[in-house]
Amino acid sequence: MTLWNSLTSSPVFGVVVTLGVYQLTVLVARRARGRAYANPVLWSCVLLVAMLGLTRTPVEDYARGGDLIAFFLGPATVALALPLHRQLDRVKEAVIPIVAASVFGASAAVLVAGWVTRALGGGNALVASMLPKSATTPVALAVSETIGGIPALTAALVILTGVLGAVAGPGLLRLIRIRSEIAGGLAMGISAHGIGTARALGESQLMGAFSALAMALSAVVTPIVVALLLPVLV
Repeated sequence: MTLWNSLTSSPVFGVVVTLGVYQLTVLVARRARGRAYANPVLWSCVLLVAMLGLTRTPVEDYARGGDLIAFFLGPATVALALPLHRQLDRVKEAVIPIVAASVFGASAAVLVAGWVTRALGGGNALVASMLPKSATTPVALAVSETIGGIPALTAALVILTGVLGAVAGPGLLRLIRIRSEIAGGLAMGISAHGIGTARALGESQLMGAFSALAMALSAVVTPIVVALLLPVLV
């Protein structure tokens, strides 16, 4: 295990393993013709967790390289403004519905998370960890830590929420006959943040643009909603 320990101690390990696993899952998704069950983010998480568990590699060793990839999350998020800019005229036409959907959608996400967790017997720390799960990761972690949640648990819940939204979202929208790409994009961005937005972009540029906008608005609205509703839910 000496050689393995030497490999895992390098930041290159986390970068190479993450990119390699993701590329593998992308190839599988292409073979599956983009079907929901082959979502690359979902299977990348599963494979990476399994690999770390089987090899008994400490998460801290993996994170040395994983953090380098996470650094690019900010620039990647900013890049989502490009498809949004291309749809600027459509945005101007629907400003009021967009803002209303973001406010009510973010509020519903917080309320449902809090009420369901409390109804199932969750304590205050678990409820506080659940409340910001539909916001993008940096916002969710900051909110969770501020209100007494468990940031590590919130991070896992945010990823799970995004993956489930990306996998089931488009199919659910078709099932309930939501044909508007604008409405679908808003729903994906509010409920499944960045991971859902990536899936929405795979559906269409219009859907992806409105998902990115909804994700940004939800990140602003969620901390305010949590602050207002916290006395009722915790």
